Amino acid sequence: MINKTSRNTMRKKRHLRARKTLVGTPQRPRLSVYRSNRNIFAQLIDDISGETLAAASTLDKDSKKETNSNKEGATFVGELLAKRALEKDIKKVVFDRSGYRYHGRIKALAEAARTAGLEF
Repeated sequence: MINKTSRNTMRKKRHLRARKTLVGTPQRPRLSVYRSNRNIFAQLIDDISGETLAAASTLDKDSKKETNSNKEGATFVGELLAKRALEKDIKKVVFDRSGYRYHGRIKALAEAARTAGLEF
């Protein structure tokens, strides 16, 4: 029998390959995205000090419950994260898609963050 590697295991391998070169600094933090079946999460991370500078998800109190796991929810999270980053004077970030393909919810989140004022 052929043992097939799971999609999540392959995604984690892609993420580790990308993380070799992606580094978040205090001036340009890493925008990391995690996508589950029901929700989407994004956070700005300073890898040098190892702390999260800002975070947003569809589980926040501000979110609408019916738009958790679709493009509307991802757009909401991107706008909310960009707003929180601009409050802390963060304008430039490094986008870390965490091994996910750049389409669908990941693309919607990235474009919403760009239109709200983040540069990457």
